[in-house]
Amino acid sequence: MDGFSFSTEVRIRFAETDAQGVAHHASLVVWLEVARVAYLAAHAGGYQAIRDSGVEALTTEVCVRYHRPAYFDDALRVWARCSDVRGARFKYEYRVDRAGELVADGYTLHATVDRETYRPIRVPVWLAEAVARAEAPAA
Repeated sequence: MDGFSFSTEVRIRFAETDAQGVAHHASLVVWLEVARVAYLAAHAGGYQAIRDSGVEALTTEVCVRYHRPAYFDDALRVWARCSDVRGARFKYEYRVDRAGELVADGYTLHATVDRETYRPIRVPVWLAEAVARAEAPAA
């Protein structure tokens, strides 16, 4: 997918659909989280590594645009990239496709906070560097 280097696959479970077998709109938010957690596992030691360092990464905003319906047992590819890392904030952008056909796209915004006090703190340098490496253009 153009501009994205990381993706993960999800298969739509029956519980994620409505009575007609169409994926429920709320399921997309879960699949974005699946991709975000997988991205962190691949590039930054995993979400638990962030928590273990005394930081929580809170979701502050979610936007999803639905382009086409998806159905029970469809295999979807969820593409994710991290951008706009500055201060205590960062953004993930997503594209969800089925065999190259755009199903949905969107973004999530996040803020880093101290795990004990929940006060905003800067994105840890090691995390910002891991994201920069992951998002660097391939040579």
